[in-house]
Amino acid sequence: MLKNVIAPVQAWLMSQGRCVADGKPLSEGKREKRRDGTYKVTHSCGRIFIYDPKTKKYRRALLDEV
Repeated sequence: MLKNVIAPVQAWLMSQGRCVADGKPLSEGKREKRRDGTYKVTHSCGRIFIYDPKTKKYRRALLDEV
């Protein structure tokens, strides 16, 4: 039940380009270019995101992408 409350808030934060943990902008994170043209973004809180410049969207990194 708790996930049903938290998931929409996290989706809204991600659509705004903000971290789901602390709400700070993901653009402040450390970026590393990947082979497929995307960027691995390591945020100050330690969470890892993937940024796709074609769609200009962030998403949480999968375990095999870390």
